[in-house]
Amino acid sequence: MKHLKHLNKYFWKYRWRFFLGIFFIMLSNYFGILAPQLTGFVVDEVQKAIQPSSVSDTKVFFDPLVLKVTEWIKSRKFQFSTLVFSCGLFLLAFALLRGFFMFLMRQTIIVMSRHIEYDQKNEVYNHYQQLDTLFYKMHSTGDLMSRMSEDVSRVRMYTGPALMYLVNLSVLISFSLFYMFNKDPLLSAYVLAPLPFLAVAMYFVNAYIIKKSERIQAQLSDLTTIAQESYSGIRVIKSFFQEKNTWEHFNQQSEEYRKSGLALSTVESIYFPAIGLLIGLSTVLTIYIGSIYQLDHTISSGTIAEFVVYINMLTFPVSAIGWVVSNIQRAAASQKRLNEFLHIEPGIKEISNPVPIQTINSIEFKHVDFTFSHTGIHAVKDFNLTIQKGQRIAIIGKTGCGKTTLAQLILRLMDINRGDLLINGTSIQELQLQQLRALISYVPQDVFLFSDSVENNISFGADEMDENSILKAAKTAVVDKEIDKLSEGYKTKIGERGVTLSGGQKQRISIARAVATNADLLIFDDCLSAVDTRTEHAIAENLEEYLKEKTAIIITHRIFNSIHFDKIVVMQEGRIIQEGTHEALISVEGYYRDLFHLQQNSASSLQEN
Repeated sequence: MKHLKHLNKYFWKYRWRFFLGIFFIMLSNYFGILAPQLTGFVVDEVQKAIQPSSVSDTKVFFDPLVLKVTEWIKSRKFQFSTLVFSCGLFLLAFALLRGFFMFLMRQTIIVMSRHIEYDQKNEVYNHYQQLDTLFYKMHSTGDLMSRMSEDVSRVRMYTGPALMYLVNLSVLISFSLFYMFNKDPLLSAYVLAPLPFLAVAMYFVNAYIIKKSERIQAQLSDLTTIAQESYSGIRVIKSFFQEKNTWEHFNQQSEEYRKSGLALSTVESIYFPAIGLLIGLSTVLTIYIGSIYQLDHTISSGTIAEFVVYINMLTFPVSAIGWVVSNIQRAAASQKRLNEFLHIEPGIKEISNPVPIQTINSIEFKHVDFTFSHTGIHAVKDFNLTIQKGQRIAIIGKTGCGKTTLAQLILRLMDINRGDLLINGTSIQELQLQQLRALISYVPQDVFLFSDSVENNISFGADEMDENSILKAAKTAVVDKEIDKLSEGYKTKIGERGVTLSGGQKQRISIARAVATNADLLIFDDCLSAVDTRTEHAIAENLEEYLKEKTAIIITHRIFNSIHFDKIVVMQEGRIIQEGTHEALISVEGYYRDLFHLQQNSASSLQEN
């Protein structure tokens, strides 16, 4: 239950709905609890009319409102049929009033729960947005989606229906006990005797429900992850003919989830009938003991009828105790999972008074080191590099040498472990984060396109962009002619992750998205690996013109002859092993000259063939 304390801020935010809902619950139950008393009065009046001598002279307790109704009816000295009809009208009026306040009760409590669900989903999503990239490397998408949807929905069942029924049954039980004990304390004690056994049963069942609920939620998260990965990787699954193995793996996890769900349902299927049995036993006791008292002229037939109605009214609230407890425990298990994420502090934090940044004039690495905490890989080692505004820098090296890590450090998607990374002479950790990232256009190695139109993907990084700017960006990326051939041109929906496009088309649309923002600094991370040589040269020539007076960092494992670089950095195992211009590096032995000759020989072989 301690995990649900996180929701108190929402209850305070919607306190007027919450307290009004409780007030309407009390009014609804008040008018509901008047019906048994008026029913008892009718039974006594009917018996008095049929057999006056059988009615005892015992003192009868009524609610003040019922008392006024009964006195008014008696003062009119109605005939038998008119008396019954008048009481029926009052019972109908009580029922209508109860139903009206019950409607208001749901309009306050249930609507409040929907507002809380909306706020909580936004809170979780906003927190996910603040977490750094290392967090997403360590957690699966399916698990995050499960917490956002399934866990929040289970919590809503607590803030809405479970809370409403909990207050409702508490109020109704309190009203019933008050009127029952005022009517006849001894009979009430006999009638309510089975109910403590219900409390004992709940005590033992709760621990089992908590344990099973947590396990079921964890299994559901695993199922969601498997399904999400299967949908995203369906082409790989089909190409390697792994449909059967994938299905068997999912079926195995689904079977475990089914067994856990059935085990919990089995407990509930026994629990709820047991509650009904205890309520039925109370009804039998009411009739049996009440009949004995009536024979002794201790109570009237109306009192027995009144108690039977009380017990019937208590049937649903008491039987709902198990459902309420189950939902509260499930909500607690779900909120625990949500709290685990909400309490994770973002690895990237902005200081209280960050330094504003309007342009990027220089970038300086000073003895920078970086190690991935979740793998222990030392990606960048004692790295030193200075980049001035307007320079074009090529970072070349084999896969895994730390090139991409440098780009992510400049974007401050991760923080360095040692050394200094300065932007305009100021530590990157002191700069205003959103302003810094707004000045950078980044084409990642792993291209990601949204399930939207081509034009919306190109204009994604800009607040506003006209059609001419989109067309110009597409021409720079040499993808405009292919977009024109699509069924709806730039309006064409490209599917999830751009599934309808080729790898080269996705890379070029990603490049168009970067150049469309007109940022100060452009970082291209091996973004031409899926295009042919001719298209690569065309893009490089366009970028040569576009990058004038802009700072650019091009990360690659190949050499671009079409772009003039002010500085070329060669990396190996996180360190700089060579640095200089193309002419300087080609003149000395080393990795760069070997790569250049290898690339030249490969190009010559292709031309001969």
